[in-house]
Amino acid sequence: MKLIAVTDDSHTVDALTNIISSIQNMVDYVHIREKSKTAHEVLSLIQLLEQADVNKEKLVIHDRLDIALLTQISNIHLPSHSLPIQKVRENFPHLRIGRSIHSLEEAKQAERDGADYVLYGHCFETDCKKGLTPNGIHTINNMKQALKIPVYAIGGITPNRVHALQQLKTDGIAVMSGIFSSPNPYASALDFSKLCKENSCENKL
Repeated sequence: MKLIAVTDDSHTVDALTNIISSIQNMVDYVHIREKSKTAHEVLSLIQLLEQADVNKEKLVIHDRLDIALLTQISNIHLPSHSLPIQKVRENFPHLRIGRSIHSLEEAKQAERDGADYVLYGHCFETDCKKGLTPNGIHTINNMKQALKIPVYAIGGITPNRVHALQQLKTDGIAVMSGIFSSPNPYASALDFSKLCKENSCENKL
């Protein structure tokens, strides 16, 4: 099971650099989702991460195709309101493209459009989506049967919920507040990483 750390848009560029640098070896990807920051600030973040020897192949840029291209980052994540997957794929075939989805039909459409993976949520109650009823995790099983591309889960994922997602053969989890809002992001990322690996090993036995 892959582990994706998603930034929570509540830290300074310097603080984010320190956190991402510290957790990079525990996670498979770091999803840069900084909606309130300017393009200049996000570019500064990526420059600092490069200087800190963070592997750019692990970085995923949220929505900002221009920034991904300027920084030569090959992973782009397109939320449901973003650019059409087909257009991005046609013009930039080298990119790995993800799409946020909330239903089986959206997932199927994303795969038809050329997405490399889908990010399904929100799975559980979360402060990020206060007042919104979670979509639950039962749909993941149907997605795994219907799709050939990976299905990642996001939204309210805590350590005690990892096993249930592993049982559904979810390809990975995306964790935001559980890592970036933690008083000790390093320790939290390490805990999630161990759970993902332990559960994966158990599943293969």
